[in-house]
Amino acid sequence: MFRRRESVPFSFVAEADRFRSNVTPPPAARATVPELLGRSLMGMTVVAALVGSLLLGLPALDSGQSPAQGKQSEATEGR
Repeated sequence: MFRRRESVPFSFVAEADRFRSNVTPPPAARATVPELLGRSLMGMTVVAALVGSLLLGLPALDSGQSPAQGKQSEATEGR
């Protein structure tokens, strides 16, 4: 890349790296008790939904065969 040799037209742009503000930001607001209860309730709801979907989905993922039976077709089971 190349650098411009011309001067910067605005002095505040040239001095921007040296600028420090003397204004401090306001302190972060603390969460109130109802906000904390709402957040924890929402978190527990999300966790309960994930656990419930796992419990309801596990029977659908079960193949129905035990590994000891091996690969037997239904036709050979009747003999």
